[in-house]
Amino acid sequence: MTQKTLTLPWPDRVLHPNARPHWRVLAQARKVARASACVLARAAGFDREWAKSLPEGRLHLWIDFYPPDKRRRDDDGLLAAFKASRDGIADALGIDDNRFRSRPFLRDEVRKGGAVEVRITGGPQ
Repeated sequence: MTQKTLTLPWPDRVLHPNARPHWRVLAQARKVARASACVLARAAGFDREWAKSLPEGRLHLWIDFYPPDKRRRDDDGLLAAFKASRDGIADALGIDDNRFRSRPFLRDEVRKGGAVEVRITGGPQ
């Protein structure tokens, strides 16, 4: 299995659990995040063919959040906001996302517009 990194945009503010938007706005934001993650994952080589090289069983999803500014954030809220993107990655790989074990890290480094970097490794059963 070759090491690859997928870079995704910062999650839309609407997807954060504390946002509480109208259900239709939330549904649209989830749809866009999932589709975007799927397209970007395939473009980065996270596709069904590469998924064949992944080990059976659990997979660790290493998620590095690089915020757009210095505001304080919590990793559980970011992970919830990232859920639709995680589903999009699973779609691109052609696997069930229940195989993922998320390992979120909120980094101190600020990146313009924010970014999320994802790596996948094998894990214990």
